Amino acid sequence: MKTKSKHLLTDDIPSLLKQIAIPASTGMFFNTMYNVVDTFYAGLISTQAISALSLSFMIFFTIIGLGYGFSSAITALIGNASGKSKKFLASLYAHKGIFFMQILAVALTIIGFIISPTLFKILGASGEYLETSLSYINVILTGTIFFMTNFALNAILVSRGDTKSYRNTLIFGFFANLILNPLFIYGFWFIPAMGISGIAFATVLIQVLNNIYMLKKVLETKLIHFENLKYFYPHLKIYKDFIIQGIPSSMNMLIMAIGSIILMYFVTLYGVKAVAGYGIGFRVEQLMLLPALGLSSAVLSIISNNFGAKKYDRVQETLNTALKYGFYISTFGIIFLYIFGKLIISQFDSDLEVIRYGLDYLLVEVWIFYAYVILFICVSTLQAIKKPKMILYIALYRQIIAKYLVAYILVVWLALDYFYLWFGILVMIYSAAIFAYFYTQNLLKNVGIK
Repeated sequence: MKTKSKHLLTDDIPSLLKQIAIPASTGMFFNTMYNVVDTFYAGLISTQAISALSLSFMIFFTIIGLGYGFSSAITALIGNASGKSKKFLASLYAHKGIFFMQILAVALTIIGFIISPTLFKILGASGEYLETSLSYINVILTGTIFFMTNFALNAILVSRGDTKSYRNTLIFGFFANLILNPLFIYGFWFIPAMGISGIAFATVLIQVLNNIYMLKKVLETKLIHFENLKYFYPHLKIYKDFIIQGIPSSMNMLIMAIGSIILMYFVTLYGVKAVAGYGIGFRVEQLMLLPALGLSSAVLSIISNNFGAKKYDRVQETLNTALKYGFYISTFGIIFLYIFGKLIISQFDSDLEVIRYGLDYLLVEVWIFYAYVILFICVSTLQAIKKPKMILYIALYRQIIAKYLVAYILVVWLALDYFYLWFGILVMIYSAAIFAYFYTQNLLKNVGIK
């Protein structure tokens, strides 16, 4: 089985990072723009629709987060097996990873339907606001299995160094969304007007179409086939590997979702317009974090294969080079958003108060970019070397314990303005990033990497 994974062990590290990270970042850009399109059309419906989208995003992020966490585990396991030239084991991880993710999807769908009404009420939704939020998230929950299948298929491709296929699906999704969103929101011919639920319906339909393309690309790797369906059946030993490797990263993402809910709760204390401004600012911020996320995907792919092959010098070089590139990109992002941030935010809502809230968030948050780069790359490194436990503890600190304390002190106890909340978040995230960096470096030295 001659695949691109061989190149991950021999090619120049800076070149590999660019080859893998650029398609990944490009795809994530279109994915974020996809969300921007959703926000734009929600804004055409009403400010309340934007707020409903922001509330629903917490649950949506949980689904995406768990999918990302377990897919990273599948990538790391396949990559390590490939690096050790254990091709059959790599193939088993690929087959069983797909069905594992689909089982997870069914469980998340059921849980989501049960908890979403209560969660939205806790976050202050009631009446029409609650109905609007539920009409969106219920459609998303129905399509969870398609999201998870795409995550599993992409995990297999990333383990081979292929980020281009997923990029292609995200580019397609963006352009399809431009057409399908207004079609399903306002209706046309035999298609009824669905309002905000039409945004969710477009998202699910695009995921279904992408499933077909991604499956075709995965079949070309020869890692999976349909000659013996038993290869897909659940296997306790392999599922245990997925859980051990995937739980810390998945819990990291889940805790991030909980942290977002905690943060959203404190933001709601400033009013619906603050929620709308925060939701817009958050999506704009993601645009500049995309290259760092692309780098983290490349780090996971390269390090997992090289660690399996015991090429420890290449592991260290990958980490250091990725951090350097990430800092360059962050500097550009800070400058860009300081110049164009207000203009971008104003495209989504003309309400001056909403714009002010969004800009207050953005002008502080951009300075956290360097910390995010460190966190993303260190987390991917820990995942790739199969030492993910500390990921969970770092997440608990920065997403729940410290975040709640900082927000409570600043918002409730000191009753400071919305603007100062984000300064507290900045200090907290930098403390987590510094710890993650030194912990990761020390761990690499202990496994023989100089």
